[in-house]
Amino acid sequence: MTTSRRKFIKISALGLGGVVASASALNVFGKNSYLNEIVAQNIVKNLKKTATYCEVCFWKCAAWAFTNENNEIKKIIGNDDDPHCNGRLCPRGTGGVGMYHDEDRLKTPLIRTTINGEETYREASWEEALDLIASKFKNIKEKYGAESVALLKHGSPGSHLEHLFKAFGSDTIAEPAYAQCRGPRETGFGLTFGSWIGSPEPTDIRDTKCLVLIGSHIGENMHNSQVQEMSDAIDNGATIITVDPRFSTAASKSKHWLAIKPATDIALLLSWMHVLIEEDLYNKKYVDTYALGFDELKAHVKPFTPEWAYGITTIKPEEIRKTARTMAASAPSVIVHPGRHVTWYGDDSQRSRAIAILNGLLGSWGNRGGFYFKEKISIPKYPHPKYPEPKWGWHDLGKQYPFSEMGITSELVKATIPNKDNKHPIKAWLIAGTNLINTLPQREKTIEAINAVDFMVVIDTMPMEITGYADVVLPECTYLERYDGIRSATNRTPSIAVRVPAVKPKYNSKPAWWISKEIGERLGLGDYFNYNDFEDVIEWQLNKMGTSLEEMKKIGVKKFERTSGPLFLEDGQDYEFGTLSGKIEFYSHQLAEKGFDPMPVYTPHPEPPQGFYRLNYGRSPMHTFSRTINNPNLSDLKDENTLWVNPKVARILDLKKGQEVWLKNQDDKLSTFSIKVRVTERIRWDSVYMYHGFGHNNKKLTRAFGKGVSDTELISKVVIDPLMGGTGLRGNFVSILTENPHKNIEL
Repeated sequence: MTTSRRKFIKISALGLGGVVASASALNVFGKNSYLNEIVAQNIVKNLKKTATYCEVCFWKCAAWAFTNENNEIKKIIGNDDDPHCNGRLCPRGTGGVGMYHDEDRLKTPLIRTTINGEETYREASWEEALDLIASKFKNIKEKYGAESVALLKHGSPGSHLEHLFKAFGSDTIAEPAYAQCRGPRETGFGLTFGSWIGSPEPTDIRDTKCLVLIGSHIGENMHNSQVQEMSDAIDNGATIITVDPRFSTAASKSKHWLAIKPATDIALLLSWMHVLIEEDLYNKKYVDTYALGFDELKAHVKPFTPEWAYGITTIKPEEIRKTARTMAASAPSVIVHPGRHVTWYGDDSQRSRAIAILNGLLGSWGNRGGFYFKEKISIPKYPHPKYPEPKWGWHDLGKQYPFSEMGITSELVKATIPNKDNKHPIKAWLIAGTNLINTLPQREKTIEAINAVDFMVVIDTMPMEITGYADVVLPECTYLERYDGIRSATNRTPSIAVRVPAVKPKYNSKPAWWISKEIGERLGLGDYFNYNDFEDVIEWQLNKMGTSLEEMKKIGVKKFERTSGPLFLEDGQDYEFGTLSGKIEFYSHQLAEKGFDPMPVYTPHPEPPQGFYRLNYGRSPMHTFSRTINNPNLSDLKDENTLWVNPKVARILDLKKGQEVWLKNQDDKLSTFSIKVRVTERIRWDSVYMYHGFGHNNKKLTRAFGKGVSDTELISKVVIDPLMGGTGLRGNFVSILTENPHKNIEL
């Protein structure tokens, strides 16, 4: 099953004509046509270009920002030399210019105050706001210890603030991207192969013969280079197998769409293993050479026949066998994709373990068309004094989860709520680049913690919901207006990219490096910030790496030779994996010693009660979480989400296309706003689906306010992953209300 490259790239670049010109948008005359070059030259004529890398999502594609003679940013185009994007930006990347132009941006520091008995904000100078922050942090440190000041962060600003906090003596640091997104897959693959997946994922999609996607919506998630490689794979005749209760964009490109019953993925994975082993289809040479625990795995999966799985997953036995045989016929050039947002049902590390084990049986790890051995180049550490040793930190808050390797946001929230048994109370928060109100589940607990905290600072570019709870709000400038750390991420070959300000910060906003330095100096930590400008740090680091800022400003991206060895295993090569045994561990003694199942086990999960439907959510290709919904360029492409409803359900409830409805979950949590119905066969009858990130309730977000429904406010039930503390979010169910439950309430 194949499709043309242009059709697939067109899907991955929805609506570019309504945004700004990009390399992908310019490729309108066919690949390598000289007409494309003429168009590109005319568009960027007389514009100054500046090297940057994108901050709209974690892929961090390198790009060129173009400014006119009035020093206004007009467009952003991908850097042709960047392996993250190959010169093509997704809609979010090209629409990043809207972040700069958005008139709703935070413009100056704000301090909470009370006027005539009403709490409000007043404008403040940077000096006053920073002095207040430093004073509060000092007082809390003296009374409770530096550890009681917590950092909750996301994105590039986090690295600058993490340096500040560690210099201050606090390692009480967490980010939602770990426990609410990707953490379980790192645990599952780490226990199996001894290696984190990381970002970008080391998947050799362009050379694969079979790509298996389990809840991974490539093409909607817009993992840029993976979307491009998937189109290459389709052109080359690769088989795509998509496991999803929804007919996603990826499913539409697939030979096999397995419309699985939600929460039964482990049963399917175990059944696939059963077929590979019982039919002697697994990669025997690879397993004999590199794996440990095969006999235990064989005995473990023997009962898990396709007939057994059919009764659980609703996928027919012949389809399970057919897809397992397809994988085996393609091996080792096969990828069972690890996914990205994998915090679903609370057994997510074990589900990721099952995905990892399946890849191990197929021999995909370290083989062409499977997973390559990733490499990155180390950025020299700018010299500073040794950090003080905290008395406690995120390790202590999450100690009941023995395989957690980063701070768990929900545990920091829990430690903030007063409790006589809490040995590690948190008294202050600094939040940067993450809208916790729309990011964390169980919103009432987040608000309870916010109400309990002594002092709270929010650093952001936009007036997101979380800013309305802060004592001090600091306006960060956008990534197009600042220097930032050198980008070095794992890939086939090491490369670096720089972010250089294309224009000066708009309004009275400042970069996170400057904010961190100014707070640090007020806290007596000047020795940790021994530079005048972060440009000095970057220059020093680049010189140590044999290049310069002058050179990087010209080229944007610099590639380096691999030094860690070949990209793939050579035939019969001795190789030591990063596990304790040095082997791929099908049976995990580490898990057994901690009292956990050494191999994945399927456990049934609660099902929707009568009249309720499982709430599924995902990503729109033109938006990143909730942070881009107000972007003037991207909101033009999609300004609200819709509720996907199966026609059978629509008939039962008498729902019509475009009808406004409200949602109520199993705990009687109501959606604040309404959402329009989309009647479609593309979703199972037992589920509904919506795009994540909508339903903002801050009126200062003039384009986003009241548009659609926030899935987060309906996620009140969570199941915690016992291995690493991940927050299972997909165990919530909703009923559909056709009458406005708020009609007598002013929102």
